[in-house]
Amino acid sequence: MSRIFNALKLNKDDNVAVALRTIKAGEDLSIQGETATIKVMVDIPFGHKIATDLIQKDGKIIKYGECMGISTEEIEPGYHVHVFNVRGLKEDERLSALQEVRLP
Repeated sequence: MSRIFNALKLNKDDNVAVALRTIKAGEDLSIQGETATIKVMVDIPFGHKIATDLIQKDGKIIKYGECMGISTEEIEPGYHVHVFNVRGLKEDERLSALQEVRLP
């Protein structure tokens, strides 16, 4: 029996997944390529990010294997990751993130 996935991690190092459809609170987050599931805690709109790991306050939001922002609060797995709990990178953080880029 094939498994239907409702989220996708774009890079193995990501700490967020992208919702492939609207996911309702209480559903299991099923990520393509992973066997474990995470309970979704709040409704997640299609295309939005969901925390797959505990992200500490001031922690990096990793998508595409790159730092896309900084959390403004602790974000537990299964919660929505969006503008209300993420801020952009300051100039020194952008420079630091660029220096961390790993080339193949």
